[in-house]
Amino acid sequence: MVTHKQVVLRDYVSGFPMEEDMVVRKGEMKLEVPPGPGSKAVVVKNLYLSCDTYMRLLMNRSTTDLLTPYIANSTIAGFGVARIVDSGGPNFKVGDLVWGTTGWEEYSLITKTEDLKKIEHTDVPLSYFLGILGMITYVGFYKVCSAKKGDTVFISAASGAIGQIVGQFAKLTGCYVVGGAGSKEKVDLLKNRFGFDDAFNYKEERDLAAALKRYFPEGIDIYYDNVGGKMLDAVLLNMRFQGRITLCGMVSQNNSDSHEGVHNLMHAIYKRVRIEGFVVQDHCHEYPKFLEFLLPHIRERKIVYVEDTAKGLENGPSALVALLKGRNVGKQLVVVARE
Repeated sequence: MVTHKQVVLRDYVSGFPMEEDMVVRKGEMKLEVPPGPGSKAVVVKNLYLSCDTYMRLLMNRSTTDLLTPYIANSTIAGFGVARIVDSGGPNFKVGDLVWGTTGWEEYSLITKTEDLKKIEHTDVPLSYFLGILGMITYVGFYKVCSAKKGDTVFISAASGAIGQIVGQFAKLTGCYVVGGAGSKEKVDLLKNRFGFDDAFNYKEERDLAAALKRYFPEGIDIYYDNVGGKMLDAVLLNMRFQGRITLCGMVSQNNSDSHEGVHNLMHAIYKRVRIEGFVVQDHCHEYPKFLEFLLPHIRERKIVYVEDTAKGLENGPSALVALLKGRNVGKQLVVVARE
């Protein structure tokens, strides 16, 4: 039996979450899989935890039929990298490194192991499996948007975990790419480290549609949407004929009890714009191909990747709130233990 820290949701949240909506408590657990016939459960020691915007939706009292909310006064969960401490089935052995859904705690008992993935490539940082190696960028840009050389590309929330990689994919493909971000620091990062052709601070623009027209006088071929809302409406006015929009996230709507509608959809009809949402789980069969594509770029340092790390589980709530309020620069992570 060990005593370990856990991040617990105090109660369901309305509006912007605060650190006080979560509390770090101590719990006890055995580092053994409970006995039982046919058990495939594992006990893991969590090493890295991912802060993701979808977690805000799980803090609502009720959510859509697509998402199951957290249980108030219980440990929250998310994606993480962990090491197997005990295994009840043949698929994992003690010492294996894995990534998948786990609890926000130092140790977790995971009973649904179907989606856990064993980490085979240990020559890259383990934290990368929660960000750059998560495939969502690859699927959204290449599979959904069918990106090709010469496309004009706009990315919202471009300095985050997803936007920074999509922008670099665009440059590798031979596209013209502009990013939107929320501070001068992030705009500089996009242009000077990630190699975007240009970038702007959307908070300084009174007219988003006019701003996009400045950067894309001939229109936008691909919009990688991470925010929705007013930005999506402005983009629709600037799309080119047969443009493609991938809906990856709606962070502008996550903390609002009343969601904004989209008003310029008529432009999608007459310009023959394809708008498509996706979830990366539908493309798991392509993961080996994705690794074959991306790992050489990482090893040859052709891709720049920035992480924003908080050390210690006790700093998990503040890290998650920082992400949800847009204060992070790069992929937001919590380092629970190095090994």
